[in-house]
Amino acid sequence: MTKLLYQGHGSFRMILDNGRTVYIDPFAGEGYDLPADLILVTHQHHDHNRIDLPPHKAGCRVIQNSDAIRDGKYQYFDPEGMHIEAVEAYNKNHDKSQCVGYLITVNGKLLYFAGDTSKTGQMSELAGQHIDWAFLPTDGIFNMDIPEAMECARIIGAKHTVPVHMAPGKLFDMKRAEEFKVPGAYILEPGQELDI
Repeated sequence: MTKLLYQGHGSFRMILDNGRTVYIDPFAGEGYDLPADLILVTHQHHDHNRIDLPPHKAGCRVIQNSDAIRDGKYQYFDPEGMHIEAVEAYNKNHDKSQCVGYLITVNGKLLYFAGDTSKTGQMSELAGQHIDWAFLPTDGIFNMDIPEAMECARIIGAKHTVPVHMAPGKLFDMKRAEEFKVPGAYILEPGQELDI
């Protein structure tokens, strides 16, 4: 069973059932004590790219947005125990050529980490992929607001959709989380884990 820890803001840690530790957009919260086998970065804003935060195992792999988009093409990666596909992420504050989201398949489940984005043209394609868990930003300042995130959640049609990245400088905002109302909406607070 893979354990997914929400660290707050847009930061996550996954412990795979093979023991490998993966960090996604390290920056916020706690839980950086375990050495990383893999670090994924969606873009280079300071609140997503603290790759120095967790200790690194020997051979730790770091996949950044510059690795995930090559010559305008979104890349695939197959580290041990998972499959990763880079996807579109962009808005007026995030250049399409410098930002990605990640689709991650692990334990037969498909997870969508949207990164910093608003509605993208690719989201309608994601609807056919039967996503189990989607994590969408909702701050309404640097990313889409809650109504647009709810629209995206309906387009994507994941079994469960978690609002994240709710307010600059905050790990979490319960009031905003409770405003996110779509089928399958799930509130995940910093420090809580999901079994994937």
